[in-house]
Amino acid sequence: MTTAFALTPQQRAWCARLRTLGEQLAPLAARCEDGRVHRPLLRELGTLGLLARAVPAAPPWRRVSALDLCLLRESLAYSCPQAETALALQGLGAGPVADAGTAGQRARWLPAVAEGRAVAAFALSEPGAGSDAAALALHAEPDGGNRADDPAGSPEGWRLTGTKTWISNAPWADFYTVFARTGEAPGARGVTAFLVPADRPGLHGEPLDMLAPHALGTLTFDAVPVTRADLLGAPGGGFRVAMRTLNLFRPSVGAFAIGMAQAALDASLEHADGRTAFGGTLRDLQSVSHRLAEMATRTEAARLLVYAAACAYDAGDGEGADLARRSAMAKLLATETAQDVVDAAVQIHGAAALQRGHLLEHLYREVRAPRIYEGASEVQRSLIAKELYRERSADPGVATGGAGAGEGSASGVGKAARDDPPGAAAGRAADEAGEDRL
Repeated sequence: MTTAFALTPQQRAWCARLRTLGEQLAPLAARCEDGRVHRPLLRELGTLGLLARAVPAAPPWRRVSALDLCLLRESLAYSCPQAETALALQGLGAGPVADAGTAGQRARWLPAVAEGRAVAAFALSEPGAGSDAAALALHAEPDGGNRADDPAGSPEGWRLTGTKTWISNAPWADFYTVFARTGEAPGARGVTAFLVPADRPGLHGEPLDMLAPHALGTLTFDAVPVTRADLLGAPGGGFRVAMRTLNLFRPSVGAFAIGMAQAALDASLEHADGRTAFGGTLRDLQSVSHRLAEMATRTEAARLLVYAAACAYDAGDGEGADLARRSAMAKLLATETAQDVVDAAVQIHGAAALQRGHLLEHLYREVRAPRIYEGASEVQRSLIAKELYRERSADPGVATGGAGAGEGSASGVGKAARDDPPGAAAGRAADEAGEDRL
């Protein structure tokens, strides 16, 4: 059940402060070469303490607040999308380390990421596998003998061979959280997560030229050596690691989109109030005023769904059978809404909005990608529908049939094993049901 929600005065003041910081960061952000990681911007985000809101910076490595992350991303996106993106990619890339890393891995990398001294990257997508985890082809070939003390007989090390592409911060990152097929079981159950430093032999990268000029690239793995010390979680448990990370970050992708939608809406309100046309101003035209009202209403509705998903995550400490559904709903509605709002804002502004350097020209390019990354809108719809039927089959008072009844119950998801990391239930729900979509 979702209760009534409103930000506290302290939260509203913090958001206002973040918008001001975004304005102050904008000149620095503008000095970045397109398609490159902006290390001076990252260091400034670290100095301001903002990266530490997205990445646990010190023991005991407490989980970041999903709501704080959403407020942070929304507010920065409003005034400086470049700073928001730089911050978010640090959090996403370091997320699997915070979630499943060893004490040594966390101590080595998380403080450096939170201070902006090291660049992290989340390496999941491949040329033939984006949201479909079952199609991952990056292969981890066993290297060396098996451990005698491991009942599962997993090897001492592996060699990674294959390609990752559309990887944010590649090829400029200092380390990558890489998901590879080790083959313990078919589909998602045969995926393992590794922490791979960028200087490993056999690892090469090339930048990509994208619509929005962010740092994205392709990584080539030519028998890259990894050992058990590089594991993030257990062999075969990589899908759960990815799902727990995405369940935290998906609502905040929606928050990023809402920040851009709000910036487009506010620009449209100002333009319609001052632009003269047909003997009055644009705001006097019913078609324009009604469109503005629709833009504002949909933006606020999406914002509330994002906040609700984040609050549910925080209230359950990353646990809960409905987290995957809530996160998917929030990302879906917010990113689709933002696309429509920015498009409507361009229409209201007319040709001026298409001129290079205009705020809306920038937002128009920025707003497209969130509907694809971290799970495309079509995948979110499939996930939502699957979760609805799973929840229905788990309800003892509801008789179900067909595919929904046979896909497994999530009724035990909240009863995580004592040795599971926080957030394991949501990942285990998808894993046990054979869900292969990210």
